[in-house]
Amino acid sequence: MLITTGLAVVMLFVLTSLAGSKIAGVREWAQANALAILALALSACRGIVPDLLSIEVANGLFAVAICLMLAGFRLHLGRPVPVRLLAAGCALTVAAVAVFHVGFDSLPLRTVVVSVFHGIICLAIGLAIPTHSHARLRYAYLYTRCAALVLALGHLVRGCAYAFQADVPAAFLEPTTQNLVFFALGTLALPGLTLGAVMMANARMVSDAVHAADHDYLTGASTRRAFFAVAEHEQARARRHGSGLGLLLLDVDHFKRINDTHGHAVGDQVLRELVAVTQDVVRKVDVCARLGGEEFAVLLPDAQLDTALAVAERLRAALDRSLQAAPGAARVPYTVSIGVAMLQEDDSFAGFMARADAALYAAKAGGRNRVVSAQAGAYPAAPNPAARAACG
Repeated sequence: MLITTGLAVVMLFVLTSLAGSKIAGVREWAQANALAILALALSACRGIVPDLLSIEVANGLFAVAICLMLAGFRLHLGRPVPVRLLAAGCALTVAAVAVFHVGFDSLPLRTVVVSVFHGIICLAIGLAIPTHSHARLRYAYLYTRCAALVLALGHLVRGCAYAFQADVPAAFLEPTTQNLVFFALGTLALPGLTLGAVMMANARMVSDAVHAADHDYLTGASTRRAFFAVAEHEQARARRHGSGLGLLLLDVDHFKRINDTHGHAVGDQVLRELVAVTQDVVRKVDVCARLGGEEFAVLLPDAQLDTALAVAERLRAALDRSLQAAPGAARVPYTVSIGVAMLQEDDSFAGFMARADAALYAAKAGGRNRVVSAQAGAYPAAPNPAARAACG
């Protein structure tokens, strides 16, 4: 019990350190461990403090603690918490414990009641955790799910074992093998589940941090860094398998004029809508990224020139539109220019990008709101920044 109490204290400190992370469920897990520490202290004082505290109150605290663990997991997973059902379960468990203490004193029957309740809650935790998840979350989810289901099975076995000997008197800490194994199962359940909770919270923080680094905060598109990482991988794969790789560079026409006339908030709405429309038009395997300002890129794996041009034209047509920034406000028209390039046999990625950028410049210089394809050698180099700015 001292070891379990020490583990609960350590877990409480770990969870408290995560309090500022804004990860859902952390507060409930911390509260569960705080209640478990108090419950363990009361249980350890059996015979020293009144039985009401060491039996009814201690078991009630344990029941609330395991319910808080379930609540934390459901909140962490974005699921509703059945508060009334859990409260009713806790009340019935404490009432049954009181009946088998005050009305008819039987430790085995009290154990059966507590085991059934904790087993049901552990089963609910195990079933709440999905079997499939993002790769960064999979290990933490798998451990927690397995731990919860093993604990549920253990509580079931303990309940059955004591049910079959319900009329046999046994001391609370009688040093038999069965009693010690089952007692360890009951006391170590919460630290085991808390370890899973900490693993899940840590995995979520890492996943969120990686997502934030790889996605543009304003639009949700991939960042420049993430885009180049994917592009290098796809370039190597295209060379290895001899498949096509297309690149679209698109730029909002006269974006500075939109910002100057309608304000930066409207400009931001245009960029967000552009990404949303683009992701609807392209395939799921295609990568849309914000390279900077109003310039975006779309990488098209396993695509030939005719496919890339068709996608670019569909995208240009879909983005020839107007945005209504607010109800009743005048609509803000906008268009995009798109440069298309295909990976050539001897291309470096810098050269690949330069040809797409030159095609984008040609689309703007040719009147905007159009698609231009960069054939090998058609444009000697990307325009300098001053020329690009002049074209808008």
